[in-house]
Amino acid sequence: MTEDTTSEALSFKVVVAVFVSLFFVLCTVWTYKYVRRPQKLRSIAIIVLGDVGRSPRMMYHAESFAKLGFDTYLIGYRGSKPVPSLTFLPHLRLCYLSEPPSFLREVPFVLAAPVKILHQVTSILYTLMFRIPSPPEFIMVQNPPSIPTLALVWLVGRVRSSKIIIDWHNLGYSILALKLGASHPFVKIAKWFERIFGRSAYAHLFVTRAMQDHLVTEWGLIGQKAVLHDRPPSHFHQCSSPEVHELFLRLGPSLTSPSLKDYLPISNTPYSTQFTTIAMSPSRTIQPSLYSLVNMPELRNDRVALLVSSTSWTPDEDFTILLDALKLYEKRASEVNRGESSNPGKLPRIWMVITGKGPLKAKYMADVDRLQEEWSYVRCSSLWLEAEDYPLLLGSADLGICLHSSSCALDLPMKVVDMFGCGLPVCALDFACLSELVKDGVNGLVFQHARELAGQWEMLLTSFPNAPALAKLRSSLQLALRSRASQRVRHGESTNWEWGTWTDNWNRVVRPLVLTDVERLESTMSSCN
Repeated sequence: MTEDTTSEALSFKVVVAVFVSLFFVLCTVWTYKYVRRPQKLRSIAIIVLGDVGRSPRMMYHAESFAKLGFDTYLIGYRGSKPVPSLTFLPHLRLCYLSEPPSFLREVPFVLAAPVKILHQVTSILYTLMFRIPSPPEFIMVQNPPSIPTLALVWLVGRVRSSKIIIDWHNLGYSILALKLGASHPFVKIAKWFERIFGRSAYAHLFVTRAMQDHLVTEWGLIGQKAVLHDRPPSHFHQCSSPEVHELFLRLGPSLTSPSLKDYLPISNTPYSTQFTTIAMSPSRTIQPSLYSLVNMPELRNDRVALLVSSTSWTPDEDFTILLDALKLYEKRASEVNRGESSNPGKLPRIWMVITGKGPLKAKYMADVDRLQEEWSYVRCSSLWLEAEDYPLLLGSADLGICLHSSSCALDLPMKVVDMFGCGLPVCALDFACLSELVKDGVNGLVFQHARELAGQWEMLLTSFPNAPALAKLRSSLQLALRSRASQRVRHGESTNWEWGTWTDNWNRVVRPLVLTDVERLESTMSSCN
C-alpha cells in the first residue's frame, strides 16, 4: 500500500473521530459564548485547503467580494505570493492556516499522518469559529479537496448559521480514482463523502455547464445553481514590445541553463534581450526605461518562437504527449530546413517554457534534459514566475499549449482562460467539454495526439516570425474576444460563447446570489424609516 493510500485510509478514520469529539465540545462552548451573536451581513469566509497564491479563482472571488464591500476573510496556507491587489483592499484579510509542527517530518509516516490530519482539522475549525469575530453571512469553499473541508464547512455553517457556497472546480473522488482506480473502496467512500456533504448548500457554482448538469442529475443538488466560467482579470493583455523588453530584462539572469547557451539570440542589456532590441546610435547611452529618448523596443527578427504551457505536473495532464510532439518537431524542422521537404518555408527554433510546480516535474524534466542535448531546433525549460510576471509571459508568447484532460471530463483548464485573456491562441488536448471554451479554428486548435500537435506547430510556425497561419489564428481570437459573438464549433453545432473579464462575469452571475437577502433587508429598513 502506498503512502498516499495509507494517508487516505487514515484520513477517514481520524476525521470521523475528530468530528464526533469536537462537535459536542464546540457546540457547548459556542452555545454559551458565541451562538447568540448576530450574523454580520456582507461578510464572507473563503476557504482554500491549499496554497492561497496558487488558487487564482478563489483569489479573484475574494477580490470581487471585497470590492463589493464585503468583509472578506481568505483562508488557506501560506506559500506563493498572492496577487498584489489583495494586499491593498481594505475589506480583505488573509488568514493563513498554521502548518503542522516541523518535528513531524522526522516521525515515521504512519505515526505522523494522524497527527497532521488532526492538526489540519483543528486549524480549520479554529479559524472559522474563533479568528473570524462575528458569524459570516457566507462561507465559500473550493471543491476539491473534499476531505475534510466539505464536512468541516457543513458543521461550521450549522453552528454559526452561515450560508454555504460550494465552488465546484472538479470532483475530488475522480482525482483519487486516477491513483487507485474507480473501483477501489477508498474511491467509493470518497464519492459517498463528497455527495453527502456537498449535496446541500445555499448556492452551488460550477466551472462548466457540463459539471452542473452532471451533478444536478446524479446527486440531486439542493440550493441555487449557477455556472461561473473562469475568466481572466482585467489586467491580462497581449504585451507591447516595451513590456516584452522589460520582462526579459528581469528574466534574463535566470536564463543561464547550459541548454539555452548559444541557443537563444545574444542579448546586450539594456539595449537588447533575447526577444527584443532597441535601434539606436552606438555612441548613445541610456537607462533602460527612458524609451522616450530613443526608439521604442522592437521584437527581434532572429528570435525563437516562444511556446508556453502551464501545468501542475499531475496525472491528469499527459506530459508524454508534449514530449513526443517536441521530438517530432525537432525531426521535422531538421528535414524542412535542409530542403528535404515539400514545405516551401522554414521552421523556426522553438523554446517551450513550462510554468508550474508538481510531483512529476523532476521525472519529466530529467527526460527533457537528456533528449535536448541532441536537439538543434527545440529547447524546453521549466520556470517558476511571480504572480505579476505570469500574465506578462503569456502576453509575450507566440502560442499556448494545454495538456489538461480532466479527471472527471467535466471541468475546464483555467490556463487556457488566462492565455485567451492575454490574446494568446492555444493548441489544446481534446476532451468531453472542451468545446465550452476552445472553438477549433476560431480561438485555437484542438489535437488528439502528439503527431497532430506537432503538425499544428509546423502549420502555424512556418516562415516565423512572419507566419501567416499564426497571424490569422491570433487575429481570429482577438476578433472573437472583442465581439463576444456566437461562434460555431467545428462539428457544426451552434453555441453561444460569451466572453468578458472576470469582473463582468462575476457581477452577472454571483452578485445577484449574494446580495438578494441583504438588499431585501436594507429595503425593508429603508421603508420602515
